Amino acid sequence: MPVFKGKWIKIDQKGVGPGARSSHAVAVVGDKLYAFGGEHAPRVPVDNALHVFDFQTSTWTVASDTTGDVPPPRVGVTMASVGPTLYVFGGRDASHAELNELYSFDTASSAWSLLSSGPPHRSYHSMAASADAVFVFGGCGVGGRRNDLWEFNIGTNSWVQHAASPSPENAACPRARGGPGLAVVKGKVVVVYGFGGEDELEDVHLYDLGRGEWVEVDQRGERPSGRSVFSTAVIGGYVVVFGGEVDPSDQGHLGAGKFSADVYVLDVERGEWGRCEDGRLDGEHPGPRGWCAFGNGRLDGREGLVVYGGNSPSNDRLDDMWFFTLDLDS
Repeated sequence: MPVFKGKWIKIDQKGVGPGARSSHAVAVVGDKLYAFGGEHAPRVPVDNALHVFDFQTSTWTVASDTTGDVPPPRVGVTMASVGPTLYVFGGRDASHAELNELYSFDTASSAWSLLSSGPPHRSYHSMAASADAVFVFGGCGVGGRRNDLWEFNIGTNSWVQHAASPSPENAACPRARGGPGLAVVKGKVVVVYGFGGEDELEDVHLYDLGRGEWVEVDQRGERPSGRSVFSTAVIGGYVVVFGGEVDPSDQGHLGAGKFSADVYVLDVERGEWGRCEDGRLDGEHPGPRGWCAFGNGRLDGREGLVVYGGNSPSNDRLDDMWFFTLDLDS
């Protein structure tokens, strides 16, 4: 059974940042983190400002002098970066309507662009990026939870839907879910867990982009319990999972369920999980939370998971920032 070791680092913050919120999104370009969307009170979008955190100065600012089509406020939104460009998709507006626009933000020119109305409307979906595309999976749609996988090809500026529905030829397609983990690892899109409507799911599926087919992973090792709305990153070819809701609130999105504080690591090629010894005994730790904004980032030359804010077990929104590194040399 693999044993992983890692370390949490609490990031100091100066300036006026986004403040406490959940159901928002972040993405990193170079030495800057961008935050967008989210809520402080349940289901009420806070703003549509693009907040910028500089890792070199540990200071927040608000992107100023932006031009173009600025997205309206929303919650349950996703964001990913490819090169110098941010991509923002979907979410839910102040009237609780599901959205399906894809926006881009050029961090060099500070220009927003409305690229397209994309896949069917949704919120609390998941988004991941490769070198030349962004992928969207699942989420809460107008007619219920979804299990469709879409790819936006940056070179052609167009959407492609991949195999979506279980069938004799595609029996391993994951069932519909909200708040799943999503990652792109070595030509495969990885779907991890999520909430199925009545239960927290415990399955992992791979979509092979070259072969165009789903495979359900035969999982081994010390695997996490079912969960959703957790933080996910790819570090050294491993999928890292932190926190998430392991027992939903009977108030739905209005209340806080039971959250995890653990870190698990998935070796995608072997289908093997390991629980990470994450340094909580000899250092600071973010504690249990879910509905965070998260993404891949670098700190002091190390690749890792950046986590900002989220919801706490007391249903209070959080405004702290953390960086998790995985020690792959041990």
